[in-house]
Amino acid sequence: MIDTPEYSKAAILVEQNKPLIVDYIKLPKVLSVGQILVEIKVSGICGSQIGEITGAKGPDKYLPHLMGHEGCGIVLEVGPGVTTVKKGDKVVLHWRKGDGLQAKNAVYEWNDQVLNAGWVTTFNTHAVISENRCTKISHDFDTDLASLFGCAITTGFGVVDNNAKIKLGESVVVFGAGGVGLNIIQACKLNSAYPIIAVDLFDNRLDLATKLGATHTINSNHEDPYVYINKIIGENKLDVFIDNTGIPSIIESGYSLLNEFGRLVLVGVPRKGRNVNIFTLPLHFGKQIIGSHGGESNPNSDIPRYSKLFENNLVDFKLLVSKRTSLENINQAINEMREGKTSGRILIDLK
Repeated sequence: MIDTPEYSKAAILVEQNKPLIVDYIKLPKVLSVGQILVEIKVSGICGSQIGEITGAKGPDKYLPHLMGHEGCGIVLEVGPGVTTVKKGDKVVLHWRKGDGLQAKNAVYEWNDQVLNAGWVTTFNTHAVISENRCTKISHDFDTDLASLFGCAITTGFGVVDNNAKIKLGESVVVFGAGGVGLNIIQACKLNSAYPIIAVDLFDNRLDLATKLGATHTINSNHEDPYVYINKIIGENKLDVFIDNTGIPSIIESGYSLLNEFGRLVLVGVPRKGRNVNIFTLPLHFGKQIIGSHGGESNPNSDIPRYSKLFENNLVDFKLLVSKRTSLENINQAINEMREGKTSGRILIDLK
């Protein structure tokens, strides 16, 4: 039995394209093999959650369900077979698989009905998580920043490290300067890419991109980004184009900007049914299209590596946090993200 809270407050996706409902849910009474109970302190909001709400991948057959996949919390209890964490540990919660067991999904109750959840959820004060979706960190590490290692940081740095494999002096365009894009820019700077061109719709995000390492910025609301990119890179054409938007026309244009050995890295995913049209012949002679799945990051090895960069002042993750808010105000925060009113991540304070 779990001798800890019986209920959790949570933000629930009940219907697509509708606000989340914040309410109390009932926790499972018994932890199954590989499950851990976490008291969540902070959660980030990722663009992927906006995609879930709007149905970017099509109809959602698991409604109603819990959401969120990057956070930080304290382990309250562990289920049978758990060996990588123990009661009292501080952990990062992440959606990429790490070490340990993959447990079955937790089943919650809400309004006398089953409430679905994945292997990790973070829009709730207490959550039952699969062991392989959490990584132990030091109790001294900043809780707010630790939450961002669940997705924004590990994905962004993984895209550069594992997918794009950017070399010294290569030219890079990062199209979309949200939470993941900002970390891609910061990782590009560490790899001494040049130029690093950030493109976005909002000046506040581009200002932050400059602080994190972008050498040039383009507001695509105000000017044709492709004309400007060609002016910057000149006759050599582009080495790497990283798309965070999933918009087919942007993907197609990025592909056309690349040199014969250029790499198109797809982080954003087009909405279901929206296809991309390209001339494939250059792919036979060196040009590449690379699909990214969370930057192919390995949380248990990458979180310690990337945290060392911060601890030694080589990166500035504090700039990534633009706002803190409460769970009760989560819908307002999501709308602010959609409208570009915040430049970096909005954190949900669940303490």
